[in-house]
Amino acid sequence: MNTRFDRIPPTVKGISLAFLATLGMANVFVFSKAALLEVDYFQFQFYWFGFALSWIIPFLVITGMIKKIPKLSRSANLTLLIIGFLELAAATLLFLAIQMADNPTVISFLWNLTPIFVTILGIRFLGERFNQVEAFGIILTIAGVILITYTREMTLREFFGKGTGWILLSSVFGSVSIVTAKSRIRDIHPGILTLNRVIFLFAFALAAMLFRHESFVIPGRAAFNMAVGSLLGPFLTGFAQYSALKYIEASRTMIIQSTRSLFVLVGAMIYLSILPDMLQLIGGLITILGVVVMTWGKMMIRQRKRIPPKKRDHPPEIAS
Repeated sequence: MNTRFDRIPPTVKGISLAFLATLGMANVFVFSKAALLEVDYFQFQFYWFGFALSWIIPFLVITGMIKKIPKLSRSANLTLLIIGFLELAAATLLFLAIQMADNPTVISFLWNLTPIFVTILGIRFLGERFNQVEAFGIILTIAGVILITYTREMTLREFFGKGTGWILLSSVFGSVSIVTAKSRIRDIHPGILTLNRVIFLFAFALAAMLFRHESFVIPGRAAFNMAVGSLLGPFLTGFAQYSALKYIEASRTMIIQSTRSLFVLVGAMIYLSILPDMLQLIGGLITILGVVVMTWGKMMIRQRKRIPPKKRDHPPEIAS
């Protein structure tokens, strides 16, 4: 029996799901910043990924994906181990940057460097190529980042103290993780990748809490922000991102997701009452344009070679 959803054109489904994932990821920056204003960093990680587990595990059980875990090969388990450590570094540094930054919108703008690193790594390790349009997009994105981070006098300590240095390192680790996942995406289900990531981060946070003798008591408002943020981030965003790939190519999802920072901007203004300065805003808009141009160049290569999207595209960034 056909439902109304079945009658919706595939492209419309894909764009709608990608847009849903973009909204979800935008809220990660806002709700995590709000929670980090009230709780310790390791308390935040413990509850954020603890709540994420409470959303993800029932979903995997209901859908039957959990039964695929024991059937994974030894090489797949090794890949999960590598990705787990990469994502541990990427997510830990991302939230450290959000905590240190005055405005999560700036960190979201800087996160647009990730497609650049993915492209460069894809050329080096996956034998991919890029054209002049992509190169121009990379230059635009880097120019935007320079505008965002520009100050007349900035020491190395201030560079990391405001979160800028940490988000750059996070982008590098995240990009290596994406390329690694891409090389095995046919062997390891996205749901298992998501669960693997959350388990690594939750285990690390629990160990840190016990070692540092941190209190497990937190304010109710912080708990609400983390419960909502983890639902929108690690669970809903991840599900929507991978579902979108059933209907549209990843290049289109990358363009849609590049607008994430605009929603972070609005959310930070409404929920946190903060705005970036004019230079940061201009630089951020340039990074979005750079990602769009770079992705457009990638789509041009595919159209010329007539290669099916699933064979050449990058998987979407993993939700935090």
